[in-house]
Amino acid sequence: MSNSIDGLQFPLQSDTQKASSSETGKAILAEALCIVDNKTSQQLLHEKNWRKQYPRYFKALVEHGIRNTSNPITIAKQGLHKAQNSFEFYRDGHCYLLKDVMEIPAIDQFETFKFQGQHQSEPEWYVPYHGQKLQGQSLLTQIQIWEEKGIIEPSHAKALREVIDHPEWFDLSDRTMVLFGAGSEAGPLTWLAKWKANIIAIDLPNAKVWQKILTTIQQGNATLYAPALEQLPSNLSIDEIKDKLGANLLTQIPEIAHWLVQNPHKLDLAAIAYLDGEKHVRVSMAMDSIMQYVSDQKPDSSLMYMCTPTDVYAVPKEVTEASIQKYQDRSKLQKSVTKGISSLSLKQMFKPNQQKLISSDNGKAYGIADCLVIEQGPNYALAKRIQQWRATLARHHGQMVSINIAPSTTTHSVTKNPLLKAAFSGANLFDVEAFLPETTNALMAALWIHDLKNPKSVANPHANLEHPLELIMSGANHGGLWRVAYLARTALPFAALYGLAKDKLPIEKLFKRKQGS
Repeated sequence: MSNSIDGLQFPLQSDTQKASSSETGKAILAEALCIVDNKTSQQLLHEKNWRKQYPRYFKALVEHGIRNTSNPITIAKQGLHKAQNSFEFYRDGHCYLLKDVMEIPAIDQFETFKFQGQHQSEPEWYVPYHGQKLQGQSLLTQIQIWEEKGIIEPSHAKALREVIDHPEWFDLSDRTMVLFGAGSEAGPLTWLAKWKANIIAIDLPNAKVWQKILTTIQQGNATLYAPALEQLPSNLSIDEIKDKLGANLLTQIPEIAHWLVQNPHKLDLAAIAYLDGEKHVRVSMAMDSIMQYVSDQKPDSSLMYMCTPTDVYAVPKEVTEASIQKYQDRSKLQKSVTKGISSLSLKQMFKPNQQKLISSDNGKAYGIADCLVIEQGPNYALAKRIQQWRATLARHHGQMVSINIAPSTTTHSVTKNPLLKAAFSGANLFDVEAFLPETTNALMAALWIHDLKNPKSVANPHANLEHPLELIMSGANHGGLWRVAYLARTALPFAALYGLAKDKLPIEKLFKRKQGS
């Protein structure tokens, strides 16, 4: 935990007077569950092995969310209310509840620095993939391949085809797009900079980060608006301004929120900032507070989130049926080998991905894709759950919300974990594809544009949804994780082993051999 007493912090526990991300996370999830399943809520509060057992409680949230179409709203309200009343904000030796943070007197006032791209080129879109720039027919062919292999869902493929059919959607000169964590490796900055967007970039005061952001804007046709603590001449070079821009989401929440509200334009707010460990929960809560405040003051604002595939989701019935079928269609040799490994691991490896269908009060049945990876930890899961809750609740209240599942991506934050790096390297053994950042950027930026520009998109609160959770399951690019034959985390160690040894051992031939061969 951070020793800092400035900005947004986890609350101190009354018995120890120390901050605990585990205890706070448990309390938030327990509150989210308490109305729909009080028994499990109480079990959660008394869970002794939280870091190992947290997946079962996140799964319980989804199970109960499925059963009744009002439950996702109840869960989101309860969880967000508890979070807003739990986290604390420190300034000048005073402690405030996060829910009161916008009432804190501002100590800074941001000025707006405007920076114009140097190019006048028309917006274009392509997908960088294995050294190629896929466009037109080549891109349509690859989309079909991904769809047939179960890498992307049909709704994701449909959205990509629609943006191909509507190149005019990429002219974003009429949009003002706020990027929290603008320099994020998996974020859409590179593409927005080519699409004439008005970009409000929020990222830490860091010369290296702003060098990247400013250079990206300079090379495109967009307009950048950045926060600064002083008025800056418009004719400064990148080297002269890169260390004068930026804002801290953890310590300058009220200043950022008030600065954004002063903007006269309709805002599209994108929560893409990422930090490691417990800081990811804190930055998610900071973004949530700012986005909620801006939305209250500017109700025509839209929200955007990118979900991780390594989470637990409600999924269409046919997805669950496909994963069961894949398990049944394994080759005889693969069945024999995985059975042996499972026995040696005391049945902890290669558990079948055979989730039961759950009936909803809307007359439909849904499955569950449990792709949580223990190694990513409960803080990561909580940070992403907070975003899902806000998305669900905001759309319920009539706000436009773009929330799409992005594929596993080999960003630095992922590959610095040796196990995850090796696992994603070996993921193709189980028909899972991990994407390079430039491919994910192109695909997910296009999905955001689709959601904003297509009135039939589920992001539009006027579009009909039979269940609130369909907002998140629509448009998913999970890289194949939803449809794997095994519970993902029980195959991860073997995928990692294969990722390390695939150049030396013929494991892939064994796993890819057809049934009966």
